[in-house]
Amino acid sequence: MTLSALGLIVTAAFIHATWNLLAKRAAGGAAFVWLYSLAGFVFYAPVIVLFVLLDPPAYGVTGWSLIGASGVLHLFYSIALQRGYQAADLSLVYPVARGTGPLISSLGAIVLFGEHPTLSGAVGIGLIVCGVLIISGASRELLSLDAAKGVIFGMITGCFIASYTLNDAYAVKSLAVSPILLDYFGNAVRLLFLSPAVLLRPQELRAARRSHLGLACAVGALVPLSYILALFAMRLSPVSYVAPARELSMLVGAFLGARVLGEGYAARRLIGAALMVAGIMGLALG
Repeated sequence: MTLSALGLIVTAAFIHATWNLLAKRAAGGAAFVWLYSLAGFVFYAPVIVLFVLLDPPAYGVTGWSLIGASGVLHLFYSIALQRGYQAADLSLVYPVARGTGPLISSLGAIVLFGEHPTLSGAVGIGLIVCGVLIISGASRELLSLDAAKGVIFGMITGCFIASYTLNDAYAVKSLAVSPILLDYFGNAVRLLFLSPAVLLRPQELRAARRSHLGLACAVGALVPLSYILALFAMRLSPVSYVAPARELSMLVGAFLGARVLGEGYAARRLIGAALMVAGIMGLALG
């Protein structure tokens, strides 16, 4: 992995963990997802207009199909993540979601894109996955019904993470789709598909707006930024390295869960975080 890609990933990791903390505080459903998607659509519109005027996109049927697929996959990802946050702690749902995704996407990148990690890269992938598993590993917390729901929704979220990672990586690497336009138009697709369900329930939307409008605006600004940085990193380095390296956000997420939200299991998370740091070093050397 190049140093430029690693720098993008580190920055994206801090932003990603931050918006997940805000989303956990909201613990909203589809209405909250719609609100922050709308906020992102509005906030980034001037930038997109400039991009389109300067370089009109001509991606063809395949490129636009991948953008549409990205929007749908991100929609399911967002809903599953919020359902997990409604049921269980950030420090449980977030590690399971972020740990399942890279494992699948890294293996998928190796199979689909023909990528061949070096020995240090392969060891790094393994260490990161092990670290995530330790952070979210089986313990008394998994015995409760709510925690079990959190694990299930975390795993579902991880599957969608793997799916959109491979879809979007192919779009930006093989078809030269702009990461900025991919994220923005994918978000537009999410809004389009989600709007009927949300607008037909005005009471839920009003309640979400009254309670979490500020959080929705903050998440709407941060979500595209963190993912666009990750997409640019995918252009610079193999997906099988970038996907697990994004889980550096687990270091930040574990800290925020323990310190800001008062969630425990600090010793276990410290061990998992140490393994992840070693894994990141392995990826950087690879």
